[in-house]
Amino acid sequence: MIKYLELARPLNCVMAGLAVLIGGIVGAGGEASLYLPQMALAFIAGCAITAGGNAINDFYDAKIDAINKPSRPIPSGRVSARAALCFSIGLLTVGVALSYFINFICFLIAVANSLILIYYAYRLKRTVLWGNICIGYLTGSAFLFGGAAVNGIAVTSTLFMLAMLATIGREIVKDMEDLEGDKKEGAVTLPIRIGERKSTMVALMFIIMAILLSPIPVVFGIFGTPYLLVVALACIILLVGGAMIRKSPSMASLLIKSAMAVALFAFIVGAMLVK
Repeated sequence: MIKYLELARPLNCVMAGLAVLIGGIVGAGGEASLYLPQMALAFIAGCAITAGGNAINDFYDAKIDAINKPSRPIPSGRVSARAALCFSIGLLTVGVALSYFINFICFLIAVANSLILIYYAYRLKRTVLWGNICIGYLTGSAFLFGGAAVNGIAVTSTLFMLAMLATIGREIVKDMEDLEGDKKEGAVTLPIRIGERKSTMVALMFIIMAILLSPIPVVFGIFGTPYLLVVALACIILLVGGAMIRKSPSMASLLIKSAMAVALFAFIVGAMLVK
């Protein structure tokens, strides 16, 4: 059981599910209690699709993980590639099926995201920047999915943009962290194509854009001052992570992920204390 949980990455799934819930709360505009069944289904569907995407990623990354992360379930031999594939498809199917019972927009997003996850793992991950943009979209789309569940997708578009930009920056940093294994496997990531120095600048560009856009929910009246105070801490951690990229990509990646967790908490605070 534990080996399949490693494939699913429960922490990532819960964070995605929380993003869906926050999108639902924000999109409902104070009427979230009227949409509890839809939000519950959206949470479970979001977790299932995220878990399926993580598993399919491990399926296609087995050879690279054998170099970079040999303790992962597939390269370590604890889970067969076939079992991992079946596990992934099953989770994606569950997520799409549940979304059908929410509404048609959620169903479309779930189908699109599932297909994108598969194509990303199969091909896009090994392309210059497109793979990073793909993951950025998928992360941000959790807010759109939650908003769609309560018929408030337009309101959550700001959250989508913030999450997408920060994630793209982190994905570039992760490519720098995996540089050795990616080179041996013939992958063509941004650091391999343009070098670590220029990749650092591109990652910083996305991180800075996320920081500059972070006050937008307050400007548009989506969140109030409590959100701004908490998200300021996330921005500080993002800046520290950005400064660490060249020195230690692994530490920078951890800091950026931590900043995203703090930002997620800021969204929770903002949603609970809407003006």
